Amino acid sequence: MKKIGFDNDKYLKMQSEHIRERINQFGGKLYLEFGGKLFDDYHASRVLPGFAPDSKVRMLLQLKDQAEIVIVINAADIEKNKVRGDLGITYDLDVLRLIDAFQGIGLLVGSVVMTRYQAQPAADAFCKRLESLGIRVYHHYSIEGYPSDVERIVSDDGFGRNEYIETSRSLVIVTAPGPGSGKMATCLSQLYHEHKRGILAGYAKFETFPIWNLPLKHPVNLAYEAATADLNDINMIDPFHLEAYGETTVNYNRDVEIFPVLAATFDQIYGECPYKSPTDMGVNMAGNCIVDDEVCCIASRQEIIRRYYAEQCAVKKGLGSTESVQKIKLIMKQTGITADERPVIGAALRKAEQTGAPAAAIEISDDCIVTGKTSELLGACAAAILNALKVLAGIQDDIHLLSPSVIEPVQELKVKYMANHNPRLHVDEVLIALSVSAATNPLAQLALQQIPKLRGLEAHATVILTERDETLFKKFGMNITCEPQYQTKKLFHR
Repeated sequence: MKKIGFDNDKYLKMQSEHIRERINQFGGKLYLEFGGKLFDDYHASRVLPGFAPDSKVRMLLQLKDQAEIVIVINAADIEKNKVRGDLGITYDLDVLRLIDAFQGIGLLVGSVVMTRYQAQPAADAFCKRLESLGIRVYHHYSIEGYPSDVERIVSDDGFGRNEYIETSRSLVIVTAPGPGSGKMATCLSQLYHEHKRGILAGYAKFETFPIWNLPLKHPVNLAYEAATADLNDINMIDPFHLEAYGETTVNYNRDVEIFPVLAATFDQIYGECPYKSPTDMGVNMAGNCIVDDEVCCIASRQEIIRRYYAEQCAVKKGLGSTESVQKIKLIMKQTGITADERPVIGAALRKAEQTGAPAAAIEISDDCIVTGKTSELLGACAAAILNALKVLAGIQDDIHLLSPSVIEPVQELKVKYMANHNPRLHVDEVLIALSVSAATNPLAQLALQQIPKLRGLEAHATVILTERDETLFKKFGMNITCEPQYQTKKLFHR
């Protein structure tokens, strides 16, 4: 059982109370910009063991009667079919996914805001689609001189041109499919319009990372820097907070750079800014809920290694940059992190060297790592998963859960009828074969019942996984890394 470093119950209670306090601070209405992932925040759960991936949503459910959701999407992102790297779907489809997810748990989705709108054909088509589904859509426009020309921005020619978003709750959560969508500008535009209508309203920001009350070079904060290497986010001491309070806190470059503009915007709207620093704007309480710092440090060091391998593979696939790889490598060097801290890497490499073929390894516990080799019947990852299920079920290693008589018909189907050149079974195919065998083989049934225990286990493969195997590892909640090389020297890989 993995050690816990984070008190999730304390976090849910403290975080919701702090947001309520911030609502009251501004007279009863708050626009809360939500950065990062609201659903399935697996990065946070990996670096803060004990943090539940759905913690933010569960926290919002405690504010359910006060909250409504506004989803922001950049019209230019729709036009260029921008894709979420983690989900592999376009931003417009992710808006639909988010609406379903929010409504599915009983949260009110008030509207969708189309930012930087210029009547782009794809954006217009998406607007019509949303409206046909009963979703209100508002349009916000590009403002010349944004974000530095505050006088123009805070005027009828700036925010004044944007459509006023009708809201009905005291807490308005402003979220988006990804960065650069225009969440902050949407919040500030609403403050301008609310002020003109004589309505008291405020703004705050929710970002889980970097954690403001942890040291700048704390592994948890460095893991965030590694995770956002492709965005070139840089953790830094908040100079405004240090000057105002003499207290050292951590923020990141983009918020520090935009704060003078934000403060000037508040001055223009209200006559004064309620915040003295970017840290003041935040409402994140995660740092107060760490109960075992060492556990979180170890987990974060592991995450940095995983990010290093993931970015190397992204470069190999043509999806990443060598600059991002070098940035994470520098973080590892500064903190003395090496791949030796991830035991499955060495185990997989040794197995590959022994067999002369791709291999995989899965860490069951501190003293148990199973491996899988490439054979005529199974791919290395499929073999490793099968071996892991046997260990978790207490089944002897020499017992075969799948006989060749079960596997060979599947191989024949793949090669003879589906024009597949590789007869070896992938992870999903092995599990289907195992499910069929479970009808007559109690041990196969026992092995299948261990699948939930795979969640959170560490794994490594000596070659880049196929998309289908990678998807299965993610579905199981396993932390998989790969060597940045393909199994074959072909140029086209699937």
